[in-house]
Amino acid sequence: MIDVNKFDSMQIGLASSDKIRSWSYGEVKKPETINYRTLKPEKDGLFDERIFGPTKDWECACGKYKRIRYKGIVCDRCGVEVTRSKVRRERMGHIELAAPVTHIWYFKGIPSRMGLVLDMSPRALEEIIYFASYVVTEPGNTPLEKKQLLTEREYREKREKYGKEFQASMGAEAIRTLLKDVDLAKECEELKEELKDATGQKRTRAVRRLDILEAFLQSGNRPDWMVMDAIPVIPPDLRPMVQLEGGRFATSDLNDLYRRVINRNNRLKRLLDLNAPGIIVQNEKRMLQEAVDALIDNGRRGRPVTGPGNRPLKSLSHMLKGKQGRFRQNLLGKRVDYSGRSVIDVGPKLRMNQMGIPHEMALELFKPFMMKELVKRGMASNIKNAKRKIERRDEDIWDVLEEVIKEHPVLLNRAPTLHRLGIQAFEPVLVDGKSMRLHPLACEAYNADFDGDQMAIHVPLSDEAQAEARLLMLAAHHILAPKDGKPIVTPSQDMVIGNYYMTVEEPNREGEGMVFKDVNEVRTAYLNNYVHLHTRIGLQTASLAAAGKPFTDWQKQRVMVTTVGKAIFNEILPVDFPYLNEPTADNLTDKTPDKYFVEPGTDIPEYIIDQPLVGPFKAGFLSDIIAEVYKKFKVTATSELLDRIKNIGYYESTRSGLTVGIADVTDLKEKPAIIDNAHKEVATVAKQFRRGLITEDERYERVIAIWNNAKDQIQDKLVQNMNPKNPIQMMSDSGARGNISNFTQLAGMRGLMAAPNGKTMELPIVSNFREGLSVMEMFISTHGARKGMTDTALKTADSGYLTRRLVDVAQDVIIREKDCGTDRGLDVMAIREGNEMIEPLYDRILGRYAMKSVKDPQTGKLIVASNEMIDEDKAQAIIAAGIKKVTIRSAFTCNTVHGVCEHCYGRNMATGDEVEVGEAVGTVAAQSIGEPGTQLTMRTFHTGGVAGDDITQGLPRVQEIFEARNPKGLAKISEVTGEIDSVEENPAERTKTVTVKGETDTRTYSLPFTSVLKVAEGDKIHRGEALTVGSVDPKELIKVRDVLSTENYILREVQKVYRMQGVEISDKHIEVMARQMLRKIRVMDPGDTDLLPGTLMDINDFKEQNYKTLIKGSIPATARPVLLGITKASLETNSFLSAASFQETTRVLTDAAIRGKNDPLIGLKENVIIGKLIPAGTGMSVYRQIKPKEIGGVSQSVYSISDLEKKMKDQEADNQTIAPSSDK
Repeated sequence: MIDVNKFDSMQIGLASSDKIRSWSYGEVKKPETINYRTLKPEKDGLFDERIFGPTKDWECACGKYKRIRYKGIVCDRCGVEVTRSKVRRERMGHIELAAPVTHIWYFKGIPSRMGLVLDMSPRALEEIIYFASYVVTEPGNTPLEKKQLLTEREYREKREKYGKEFQASMGAEAIRTLLKDVDLAKECEELKEELKDATGQKRTRAVRRLDILEAFLQSGNRPDWMVMDAIPVIPPDLRPMVQLEGGRFATSDLNDLYRRVINRNNRLKRLLDLNAPGIIVQNEKRMLQEAVDALIDNGRRGRPVTGPGNRPLKSLSHMLKGKQGRFRQNLLGKRVDYSGRSVIDVGPKLRMNQMGIPHEMALELFKPFMMKELVKRGMASNIKNAKRKIERRDEDIWDVLEEVIKEHPVLLNRAPTLHRLGIQAFEPVLVDGKSMRLHPLACEAYNADFDGDQMAIHVPLSDEAQAEARLLMLAAHHILAPKDGKPIVTPSQDMVIGNYYMTVEEPNREGEGMVFKDVNEVRTAYLNNYVHLHTRIGLQTASLAAAGKPFTDWQKQRVMVTTVGKAIFNEILPVDFPYLNEPTADNLTDKTPDKYFVEPGTDIPEYIIDQPLVGPFKAGFLSDIIAEVYKKFKVTATSELLDRIKNIGYYESTRSGLTVGIADVTDLKEKPAIIDNAHKEVATVAKQFRRGLITEDERYERVIAIWNNAKDQIQDKLVQNMNPKNPIQMMSDSGARGNISNFTQLAGMRGLMAAPNGKTMELPIVSNFREGLSVMEMFISTHGARKGMTDTALKTADSGYLTRRLVDVAQDVIIREKDCGTDRGLDVMAIREGNEMIEPLYDRILGRYAMKSVKDPQTGKLIVASNEMIDEDKAQAIIAAGIKKVTIRSAFTCNTVHGVCEHCYGRNMATGDEVEVGEAVGTVAAQSIGEPGTQLTMRTFHTGGVAGDDITQGLPRVQEIFEARNPKGLAKISEVTGEIDSVEENPAERTKTVTVKGETDTRTYSLPFTSVLKVAEGDKIHRGEALTVGSVDPKELIKVRDVLSTENYILREVQKVYRMQGVEISDKHIEVMARQMLRKIRVMDPGDTDLLPGTLMDINDFKEQNYKTLIKGSIPATARPVLLGITKASLETNSFLSAASFQETTRVLTDAAIRGKNDPLIGLKENVIIGKLIPAGTGMSVYRQIKPKEIGGVSQSVYSISDLEKKMKDQEADNQTIAPSSDK
């Protein structure tokens, strides 16, 4: 077999019959498979050992030669070569056909390639191929036309009339004759002439034909190869036949399909030898053609061939297609050794980078390592004994196992893997039982819980794989989420409530106002019950300052007022981190506020009584602490802090004794009055409706409003009456679990429910769960519950498919270089929708490079130089200076081919540092957009009777944008810049007319009467701006404006959907996707290039062509940008492997074969398919040559690829200085 690392590209083409014969190791002549008595393959059959190789290693069929020493000998008795049996996976055979047949892909595909080459309709071709009509192949000097179809009767008449002067035939032979007669070069010239003045349908057809003919010309494929004389037979081990218990055989469908071909072919041979009548031979040829069609693509034409039980047989095409096909099932996803799966359980005692692995599982997974170690230690004499020892589970192997797994990371994965944090590395720790243990803080990234979830475990084997797992994938490094750069590892549930309870302040607790020297004294007093966790105390600042806490000199002289719990909590924070006394950003980033410091000599108990209580630390604040620690101290400190927060949180939440009982759900005194009032209002509305004062719709709207208002009133009352010590209140306030609406349903009223059709029902549920629901109410509430479940199920599938399409379109976007040197940038401002802020400027510029320098408008001071990264402080300064617009480097304007450069991408959200060359930003972008997809709503909102247009929101809207579909509720856009001249309504025709007076011309737009206008007379308007409310069609926008405006529009619209649902995604991910949708152009005028008008091509290829043309001094081609939906864009990629493995496999391969496409293997998918390392990250050619070195321990400092790269460069420099003579 070819070594994958020996080639750089892969080409596909049409196979001629000679080529098929050259692949073959022999002809399959008989339909037999194996002899059912001896179970040996039959001679000349589909499993023949002479053709395909021996069934047993190093053994011929008759047994004359056995053992490896006869390697390569061909047995003189049975004719089988002595070799490995695995050649039966590689060697092909062939079937010599008695009559040529056409290949169904080229005749039946859309558009029919054969039809385009011959300029005939597919229907005519079908009649010829399946022997329904004759076709004139050579008219001679008769009035017949070439390619004219004749029925049986017409043919006989013409034969009598003209005799042998003309030639006509039917079947694939006729097609082949016609294909051989096609003069490609001449046809192309004629078509090019025709294109000069053709229009409409004719032009389209001509362009399509020219495209195919040029493809044949340039690829060197011959059109007549679409008709075959010989058929390849794939290796027998790829279409196996196995004996089931009970003596029956299970066989691959392909064997049945091949058998039919061979049977019909042999019958046809016999009929031809017997000189059978023409009609019988014709029928047999047609059957042979149909048999070959079924073999290649069963069901493409006519009824599919079925096996037992009316099941259609799986043909060669089906073997490639779909989720179960060769591409997606075996090439892109494989089952691997050294893996296992088990239920997960919580491991609260684990450290951030550990996972618990059951003894049995570890033994099996690390078996080879164990055997090596046992032999090395002399505990077993050889590998075989070591294996036996392990299988016997000897007592002394467990200690060895502990040694073996130490420092050997494993990968844990939970399906569905929605983003890259779905696979992380951990150090294994042996545990009892059969379930794996997962660190509680790793749950969020995996979206795991312990109600029976299972996870898969994989062992990285090679030194390189282990190094990558440790340096790049260790769970302790993945603190930030790649989608928005916010911490994904945040304390939750018990940890939150523990830390919340710990930092609560209460007045008049025991020991209030005591003053302590240091934290140890505080702890002693607490353990001896002199003070409570919530007691407010004085603490001398000097002792803390001595330990390294940052205080100002003024503060060091004084006593700080804090609580026992806060003093203990601050112990877990890094030493040089400010003392946290209140949950505010100032305290976090700057210093402890001065107001908590008391002059020495003050009466502290007296002083404390008058001080207001400070709020406890909630979940959000804990998350801010983590982000801040990460920013200041990076990975190691953060993961240690997280473990400490986890431990103290669990400990304190257990100590607190917080529980929830029915008595904690309080009764609301005011509820009956509010409900009565609502009933009265509803009655009034009903009365108005009966009197005809309001319409049915208005009545419905008002009733809904009344009940919603009643629910809100009850909710407000509940909030007012809340006791801060109520455990449920604490739970929800701390952010551990639950929110106010849960509480309202427990203690207030459940409110209105949705009916099955999505409309809100007028009948409210006035009871709450504390009182219990009536039977009626219970049944009303089931609708909503059911809808919730179905929606979730549907949404998951939808969102997964969206992610798959996104990954496919962007998988080859990799950071390729440091700086592309572009001179264009993107102007960004805050995204607003009306008065609502969707995305503030700060979020948009953080972690990006400035294109132009940014100066303070008041002072003229430079805030950010051009081409400098905007970090948190600089972004804050820009906002503080009141700057509204910043020009940044963006993926939209990046000049890098097949990727983005570091400067246009900016910060890597997952690390908070500059992105590195080799980062697969396309895949990260796709996952970041797809992963929150399940949180978006499914429904299309119905704007309650207002201006009938429904706008799509949630997941369907994201799909609409990325697929570039015509949006629902389309807005009309102005094609000129100018002002609104007039707005007129025409009730008779039910239209509105808007006239825009532009600088050069005036446009008038006729709009439906119901559309809501966004403009009024005298308004200024830019071209591309909407005249009406609704969604703009980006395809129209790109015609009126430029590419950048369209990309910007896509960015804004996607952000709108996600941010409205409270999901934050960084702009750069959407930029990467939008850029992929706009990387193609359509050629309008070819100029002096040899491009075809109407061709779709890559922008970069187009620029290159034009560049060459301009250098020659000729006229360049002109083109216009095209917006493709992500599915279309994936299929238009330059890699046929990537496209074929995505969708429409047969169409992609048919097309690629005709064009003789060459796959440059640039993206990730195509390299996975052929089994190469992916060209991203450490697999990039830059890093490929690094050899692993033996090192004792793992150094703490090596974290990122760039460090390795730097080390390589240093080493190279050293090598050059040492040995100047060697030509390195």
